[in-house]
Amino acid sequence: MSNYFKVLRPGINSTFQDLGRFGLQHLGIVASGCMDQLLFYISNKLVGNKVSQGALEFAYQGPLLELVGESALVAVSGKVNFNVINKNGETKQGTPNESFVVSNGDKIDILSTINSVYGYLSILGGFKLKEIKGSVSTLVRAKIGPNNGNKLQSDDKIFFNKSNSAVKTKKIEFDFDTDNTIRVMKGLQFDYFSKKSQEDFFSKEYKVTRLTDRMGMRLEGVKLENTVSKNIKSEGITKGSIQIPGDGQPIVLLSDHPTIGGYPKIANVISADYDKLVQKTTGLNLKFKLVDLSIAESAFEDYIASFNNF
Repeated sequence: MSNYFKVLRPGINSTFQDLGRFGLQHLGIVASGCMDQLLFYISNKLVGNKVSQGALEFAYQGPLLELVGESALVAVSGKVNFNVINKNGETKQGTPNESFVVSNGDKIDILSTINSVYGYLSILGGFKLKEIKGSVSTLVRAKIGPNNGNKLQSDDKIFFNKSNSAVKTKKIEFDFDTDNTIRVMKGLQFDYFSKKSQEDFFSKEYKVTRLTDRMGMRLEGVKLENTVSKNIKSEGITKGSIQIPGDGQPIVLLSDHPTIGGYPKIANVISADYDKLVQKTTGLNLKFKLVDLSIAESAFEDYIASFNNF
């Protein structure tokens, strides 16, 4: 018997993701992968999977899925408002960050994320996804990954592996970091910007605009003045780089960023604050705080250690 979810509504930006597809940036293929690693980790942990197992990532509004086949243990991680509708039509409010069992004919309706952007759906045994270059992450712009490299569409079928493990529900409690200060280190072209702009960047607030997706986050605020050159020779760039194009408004590059770029970079978000950054919703104001390498490394060690708390 096939076990699958039928997609009744795909949601705004629902894709399969894991930790990423590494070692291909020299070919122009970015690592991609889940936006919020901690939430991704938690969703797999809740159902007893390997923490690297592919999960379904959704943004703002998630999918409406109907289970066809045998019962399954699933979990939704994040700050998420969702319902479970049984086959008789009875609706029950779902509890995020706690695994639960769904049966044939039941529906999971992921209505919205709450004061955040991304959430994850995992299933015990994992989804049946074809690996490409060692990863099941979807890079939509390049049409690489499961589902022919596309976002979920209505009437898609999401097949999953039947697990023989004992079904054991689990709950994980954690706090979202609601602080709007993002720690950064100086970028390679930090000195391209006037002293006033350097000061403004760390003292003024920048608003998250609607022009934000898995590729990048456009910010709006005090214009930053480049006194050297608005363009540089294209060079390799990383997740969290903050580019300043000609209009002087920052763009933070996110998980689906291009592999090279020619805009000067004023700063780079430290790895420990990346999850916090990507969960900031449109209209929120951010502040940037300059830290040195030792603080960035220490923060990363704390971030990795936090994974062991669950």
